Amino acid sequence: MELEQLRIFTALCEAGGFSAAARRLYKSHSSVSRAVSALERELGVTLCERDRTHFALTAAGERLYAGARELLREAEELEKSVKR
Repeated sequence: MELEQLRIFTALCEAGGFSAAARRLYKSHSSVSRAVSALERELGVTLCERDRTHFALTAAGERLYAGARELLREAEELEKSVKR
């Protein structure tokens, strides 16, 4: 699991869908989808239920989102600390 994958997943959760996350990140829809699919394969769980008109996090997705937000916040704080 890489920080960039977690950034993409967090953007997906906050944007509420793949296309919206892709626009927010200036990435293609397919690159967002590939990053989430790679996370799901690596973790062995389904993170979100999705089809053309519906997006919802699973319980595992909710747990990952909460943890990813915290981890990304800590990574940002660490980066700022090191740069000082």
